[in-house]
Amino acid sequence: MFFLNRNSNTKRLLMLKTTVAATVAASIIAFSSGPVALADSSKLTTIYHVYVNGTYIGNVNDKEVVDKVVAEKIGTMKELLKHRNLKLGSQVQYIPEQVFRSTGNNNETIQNFKNTFQIHAEAAALFIDGKPVAFLETKADVEEVIRQMKLQYVPEDQLQALEARQALPETELPPLKENETRLLDVRLSKNVSIEEQNVEIEKLMSPEQAVTFLRNGSIEEKKYVVQAGDVLETIAHRNGMNLADIIGLNPGLTADSLLQIGQEINITATQPFVEVIVEKEANQVEAIPYSKEVTEDASIPKGQTIEKQQGQNGSRSVTYLISEQNGVTVKKDQTSEQILQQPVKNIVIKGTKAIPSRGDGSLAWPAVGGYISSQMGPRWGRMHKGIDIARPSDKTIKAADNGVVVSAGWDSGGYGNKVIIDHQNGLRTLYAHMSSLNVTAGQTVSKGQAIGIMGATGNVTGVHLHFEVFKNGGQVDPMNYLNR
Repeated sequence: MFFLNRNSNTKRLLMLKTTVAATVAASIIAFSSGPVALADSSKLTTIYHVYVNGTYIGNVNDKEVVDKVVAEKIGTMKELLKHRNLKLGSQVQYIPEQVFRSTGNNNETIQNFKNTFQIHAEAAALFIDGKPVAFLETKADVEEVIRQMKLQYVPEDQLQALEARQALPETELPPLKENETRLLDVRLSKNVSIEEQNVEIEKLMSPEQAVTFLRNGSIEEKKYVVQAGDVLETIAHRNGMNLADIIGLNPGLTADSLLQIGQEINITATQPFVEVIVEKEANQVEAIPYSKEVTEDASIPKGQTIEKQQGQNGSRSVTYLISEQNGVTVKKDQTSEQILQQPVKNIVIKGTKAIPSRGDGSLAWPAVGGYISSQMGPRWGRMHKGIDIARPSDKTIKAADNGVVVSAGWDSGGYGNKVIIDHQNGLRTLYAHMSSLNVTAGQTVSKGQAIGIMGATGNVTGVHLHFEVFKNGGQVDPMNYLNR
């Protein structure tokens, strides 16, 4: 249904004005001379002056042309807004006047009327802290908006479970299972209410539009005063923005702009009309890092370590009480803890025995047993620069004397994994074709210390150790220095 806002007082006003207008017209006729004074009143015609909310918009020769516009507009709106009561939101008044010749301007007046009058609909207004913010067709629509706001930050199944619990008498909740999360409360940050109101149709929103509108909120103007050491990137990060946002808000600024101390930077941002507060409890299984214990042993060479016990992380089941605002954690308190597995300490023995870096000149056999499979000298048409030791009882390779490792790693010339030790007395020894290394360059080693494992890396035909000796930079026969 629709209606015009005209009451009995308005009707009496119209009757009074009509009477006055008729009296004035009769006076004009009565006091005119000549043929006009004798004119027949039947020659008079009536026009209507149209006022909308007290503002004159024109005149028509028939009130029905205005009423027809209103009816058509309401009819169209009813098709779009089914089941809603619509009415004219503007007060329309007609002031009749009798004239000898009609001066009604229907087209212009109707156009003015269309641009002026408003259709109101019964709507559900969403109030935030006592102020109307959004208008929707029904209360159910507003409730759906509130629900969709909540679903932006919580899963639907958890929200349904919370609503089901809240509908029942308060009961004690069971302990959480491992890695389980349970909602305790989901609410809006401000006082929200719903009221029926008559509003302009143009102000009505769909639930989807209202959710976006409430999240985007209003513009909050802010300024930042540049401090010493500030750059645009740090200002942006400090205020939860990115560089492009700040440049867009400050015409003339670029990523390379030189900022001045005291300069004001516009950091205007949107402020949501309302935020969603989530209270929940969550169980998490977390690792307990193992600790490390280092003990010293004077019988082990300095720089050498032995892992006595391998470390292993433990685990615990922890329950937290968490408060979030628009998805951001603002508070997290631990409420319970259960140790599931104790961590295992990592125990390392660190050698402290000082090892002299200078050898005594007498080279020890660099392998555990074995025999010389190839001597130094000409072999296969070229010079064999050292000796080969094969078939040991243990594949451990040992330092022939005290010294400092000058290189340890892969050799691209065919030696494979190779170690060279400088014995600080004019002698150097080379160990090649190892499968793995136990030392690094710069490390001090003692005579007999394990430096690697015998292997077959590089250009070889089988597992063995290739061993070379150098005296003052020149190559010498290892057999002249080895003490077996």
